[in-house]
Amino acid sequence: MSSSADFVSARERFQPIIETITRASREFEHDPALVRSIVQDLKTAGLGRVRLPSKLGGYGASLKQSFTLLKELATADSNLPQIFRAHFAFIEGRLRHSHKSAEWFDRIRDGALFGAAMAERSDETGVSTQLSSDGQEYRLNGTKYYSTGTLYADWIIVWAAEGEQRAHVLVPSEASGVTRIDDWDGFGQRLTGSGTTVFDNVLIAPTQILDRSEPGNIPAHSYLAAYYQQFHLAALAGISAAVLRDAIDFVRPRTRTFGVPGKVIQREDSVVQGVVGRLSALAFSTSALVDRVSDALTEAEPAWLRGDTESVTFSEAEEAAFKAQQIVIDQTLEAANLLFEVGGASATSQTRNLDRHWRNARVLSSHNPAAQRRRELGDLALNDTPLWTPYREGLKKNLSKEPA
Repeated sequence: MSSSADFVSARERFQPIIETITRASREFEHDPALVRSIVQDLKTAGLGRVRLPSKLGGYGASLKQSFTLLKELATADSNLPQIFRAHFAFIEGRLRHSHKSAEWFDRIRDGALFGAAMAERSDETGVSTQLSSDGQEYRLNGTKYYSTGTLYADWIIVWAAEGEQRAHVLVPSEASGVTRIDDWDGFGQRLTGSGTTVFDNVLIAPTQILDRSEPGNIPAHSYLAAYYQQFHLAALAGISAAVLRDAIDFVRPRTRTFGVPGKVIQREDSVVQGVVGRLSALAFSTSALVDRVSDALTEAEPAWLRGDTESVTFSEAEEAAFKAQQIVIDQTLEAANLLFEVGGASATSQTRNLDRHWRNARVLSSHNPAAQRRRELGDLALNDTPLWTPYREGLKKNLSKEPA
């Protein structure tokens, strides 16, 4: 997918919103209604159709353009890219099956936002949410957790068990029997709409069943797995940039250097300059790594769109995302912690809410187990063992325990 002049002009619509978010973001946790208003502004401006081709009414952004925009959005507030994560990934999946996605492309063009309800709480990997049929109609029953973006969404993407298969189902968020609960209690990324979603005998039309797969298959293709990870990497890189911004904003007006008697212009203090210099390097590094993963995804994109299931570019993109994750996490957490070295105790004021950067980075870093992926990368380098091998083996082991 080539770059689009439509996207270049559309970015002008996003910049005032991003500037508003930057000014207001430290208040978001105290007033969640602000976030709902911002999400609506982003939807109205067309963020949800950034990756939709121009011929389908979208902005036709390239992968790299879209992730550059998402980094900027994350610099303003890291909750926002995560709210749109499932929506963007849904579009990537539909682009591969564009011949049977016209209805959904129309909804996206008209402003519909998609959230996800995939995860369940169980001892082992499995799906207990059930899609059943009496021969006349389908019904959906079950409970999902960590339903990112769903509180803001018009449609919910659900994995459900259907006999021996898994069904990929789309559910209107306001449908009868759907209950969305705002109970995500993480200490960071508090506003991502990642609560509980309950489906109680929800009527499902056949057209709402996107596809079916065997339960032994990994739910997300390696291309989409890398794409999902890239969202977290872009958000983390945005946090690194926000830390640098906030450190500069904190230091420039100050005239008193902490820990030193007398009045000194803080921005001329060598210790402070050293800290800010390190923060600038960390922001540069994390952003560059995200761009490298965007490049790897771009290399894999043609094979993805033509339905090639065996292209080596998929595993290369996923390997790039796994490797970048190892570095971006550590560097972003370092930056978020180092921020407080420029201001002493005054930097810990709750009115500044600078601790949100560390809290958000720590939660984002916890979503996918970096320690497990580090081991897998080592196994790949030493033994040529494909990534996801432990997951596949665990999935097969648990198939017999999954409800029929």
